[in-house]
Amino acid sequence: MASYINHPLIKENSIESRLYQQILAGDVLKKGNTMVVAPTALGKTIVAILVAADRLHKVKNSKVLVLAPSKPLAIQHESSFKEFLTLPCTSITGAVKTDERVTRWEESRIICATPQTVESDLLNGRYDLSSVSLIVFDECHHGVGSYSYVYLASRYVQESNFNLILGLTASPGSDKLKIKEVCQNLYIQNIVVKTEDDSDVKPYFNPVEIDWVRVKMSEELEKIKTSIDKALKIRLKALKNMSVIRTVAVNKVDILKARARIQGEIARSANPDKELFQAISILSAVINVQHAQELIETQGVSTFNKYVARLRKKQTKAAKSLMWDDNFSRAVKLAREAEKHGWEHPKLRELTRILKKELGSEGGQTKLQSKRFTDNEDDVSSKIIVFTQYRDTLEMIHQKLEKEGIKSAKFFGQATKDGEKGLTQKQQKAIIKSFRMGEYDVLLSTSVAEEGIDIPAVDLVILYEPVPSEVRMIQRRGRTGRKRTGRVKVLITNGTRDEGYYWSSVNKEINMKNQLIDPDVLEELNASAALKMENEKKVKVLERPKKENNFPIVYADSREGNSKVIRHLTEMEMDVKVQSMAVADYQVSDEVAIERKTAKDFVDSIIDKRLFKQARELSEEFKKPILILEGDDLYGGMINANAIRGSIASIALDFGISIIPTRNAQDTAAMIKRIAIREQNGERTPVQIRTDKKPLSLLDQQLFIVESLPNIGPVNAKNLLEHFGTVGNIINASEKELQEVEGIGKKTAENIKKVIDSKYLYFKKIKEKRLL
Repeated sequence: MASYINHPLIKENSIESRLYQQILAGDVLKKGNTMVVAPTALGKTIVAILVAADRLHKVKNSKVLVLAPSKPLAIQHESSFKEFLTLPCTSITGAVKTDERVTRWEESRIICATPQTVESDLLNGRYDLSSVSLIVFDECHHGVGSYSYVYLASRYVQESNFNLILGLTASPGSDKLKIKEVCQNLYIQNIVVKTEDDSDVKPYFNPVEIDWVRVKMSEELEKIKTSIDKALKIRLKALKNMSVIRTVAVNKVDILKARARIQGEIARSANPDKELFQAISILSAVINVQHAQELIETQGVSTFNKYVARLRKKQTKAAKSLMWDDNFSRAVKLAREAEKHGWEHPKLRELTRILKKELGSEGGQTKLQSKRFTDNEDDVSSKIIVFTQYRDTLEMIHQKLEKEGIKSAKFFGQATKDGEKGLTQKQQKAIIKSFRMGEYDVLLSTSVAEEGIDIPAVDLVILYEPVPSEVRMIQRRGRTGRKRTGRVKVLITNGTRDEGYYWSSVNKEINMKNQLIDPDVLEELNASAALKMENEKKVKVLERPKKENNFPIVYADSREGNSKVIRHLTEMEMDVKVQSMAVADYQVSDEVAIERKTAKDFVDSIIDKRLFKQARELSEEFKKPILILEGDDLYGGMINANAIRGSIASIALDFGISIIPTRNAQDTAAMIKRIAIREQNGERTPVQIRTDKKPLSLLDQQLFIVESLPNIGPVNAKNLLEHFGTVGNIINASEKELQEVEGIGKKTAENIKKVIDSKYLYFKKIKEKRLL
C-alpha cells in the first residue's frame, strides 16, 4: 500500500513517499545550492516541490521562484505546484501584461516564470528578489553565456538574505568547462547525480530500450551523392592549393574556422588581395555543398530539392557557381528524376514500415482511428513521436504517412522559415491536446518538442536521424518511458555522417557521466562556485547606497531590453529608466543621445538603408549625437570593407556624429556610464526625453523618397535633387539623363528605371497563389 508525504503545505495524499526524492530534497536543504542531474521521469519536479514546501514553511512570508526556458514549461510547472501545494501559485510570462505581472507577483507565494520576463521586470524596477527564499532553475544547462539565468542568479544572490538555489537537468553537457561554467554562473556548490541504475530508483523507473535501425543508401541516391562529392572535392582542392586549408579531409567546423580566418585577413587589410575574396566565395560554396551532401545522405531527395530551390534564388557568387557547376547540376537533375519517380530515401520506407507494424490495422483503419476518443489519455492506444531536424523532411514524412492512411500532425516552432509561418503557442497547444486524446496516430516534430512540452505517456520515439549532441539525445529519449517501458528507434544510413553523429552523442554522454561522478571534478566545481558566491556576498546590493544617492541616470529605449547593456548598467550603480523613445537607444542629457549598433546590425543597416535615416534623425534631434559601434567583427561579413569605411566616414562627416568603438555589451555599458558621469557632472537635472520625432520638413520628405530608390544613399539623393530640382523630374528622367548626375552609373540608372517603370505584380501573384 502506497504511503504519502505529510507536510503542512502539501495537500493530503497527493505526493507518494519515495525515499530517493526525499533524500535529494534533504541534500539540497542541508548542503545548499545544488544541481540535481537525473533522467526525465524520475520526478525532479517533485524534488523541487518538497524543497519549496520546506522553505515556504520555515521562511515566513517568503516566495519561491521557479524558472523555465519556455512559456509552456512555466505553465506546466504552475499546474504541478498548484496540484500539490496549498499556497497561492501563479505564472508570469511575456504574454501577461506588466500591471498584471506585478499583481501576480505581489499576491502569490509561488511564481513560475520565464527568465526573460522576470529579468525585464527587475530591470524596470517592478519588483525585486529580496523576499525569494528559493529559486529553481529548470533545464539549468541553459545557464551559460548571457542567458537570463546567469543575470538572475547573480541578482538573487545579491538581493536575497536567505537565498537557496536548485538547478534541475537531465543533461548538463559532456564538456567539463561547460559544466563548470553552469555551476559558477548559478552558484552551484553541490552536484547530485541519480541514474536509472541506482537501487533506490529502479523500482520507480521504466527502462528505455534503444534500437539502432540501419538502412543502406539506394543506387539512385548513391549516384546523386557521387556527383555532389565531385563538386565538393574540386572546391576543396582549390582551397588547398590556395593554402586556405591543409587537407581536403575537413568537416563543417573546419570550413567555418577557415572562413572566419580569411574574413579577418580581409578586415585587417586596407587593400585586400582579390584571392581572399575568391577564397571566401569558394568557402561559402563548400558550406552549401556540405549541407546538400548531408541532406542526400540523411534526409532524402525531396528535402534536397527544396534546398536547391532556395539556393537557386540566392544572388551570391557562391550559389551561382554551384548552379553552373556540371557535377552539382547533374546531382540536381538526378534528384528531380528521383522525386518524379517516387524514389525515396530508404529511411522513409523503413519509417513507414515501423509505424504500420506499431499501429496495426483494423478494417483499413489504424488502432487509434478505430478507438473511441475519451478525455482520459491512458485509455488511448500507444503514442508515437517522430523527431527530425528539418521542416522540409517533416513535410515529406507527413505527406507519405497521409498517403498510407496514417494520421499525423506536424509540430514545429513559432519562427517563420522560407515563407512558411510558424505555429503559434495556441496552435501548438491544440495539436498536443489532439495528439494526447488520440486524434492523431503520430506526432512529427522538429527539436521544439525536445524539452518544455508536456507530452506524457509516449510509448515510442523514432529519430529520423541521430544528433551529435548528448543533451538533445537525452532530451529526445526522455519523451518516452514515463508511464511504462519506453522504446527508441534511431534510423541510421550506413557509411554516412549518421554514423559519426551516433558515435559522437554516445561518447559525449559517457564522458558527461564520467565528469559528474569524478570526485576531483566535483570538488573543483564546488570550490569555484563557493568562491564566486562569497565574492558576490561582499557586494550585496542591499548593502550598497540606495539609488536616491545621486547615481548617474540614463534613459534607455524599451527596445533595448534584450541587449544585455541595460543589465550591465544596473550592475554598475546606474539609475536606469526604461521607456519608449522615438530616437536613439540611450539618452543621458537634453543634448547627448546614443545610438548603439553591434557590428552585424551596423552592416545590416547599411544594406537595408536604415543607417543614414537613423543618423539624420539623431543629428537633427540632438546637439551631441553619439554612435557606439560594438564588436570587433565589423568586416567579417560579405559586404565590401570600403563600403563599411565609407559609411563610417559619412556618419562622422556628413552628419557630425561622434563614433565610439566598444568590444562588447559590458564595455558599451561602461562607456555609457562614463559619458553620463561626464555630462551630468554629479547633478541629476531633468532630462527631456524624445518620445516623438520632429515632423519631417519638405526637404526631409524629398530626400526620403529619393533615398528609397535602388543604390541611392544620402549623398546621391542630394546630387539628384540638386541636378533635377524636383522629385518628379527625377522620376521622369531617362537612363541617359540620370547618368549625367555625379555618382550615378549605368547600372544604377537601369535599376532606378526598372523600379519606376515596372508593373505592380501584387495582384498577379495573388492570382497565381489561388490557382496553385
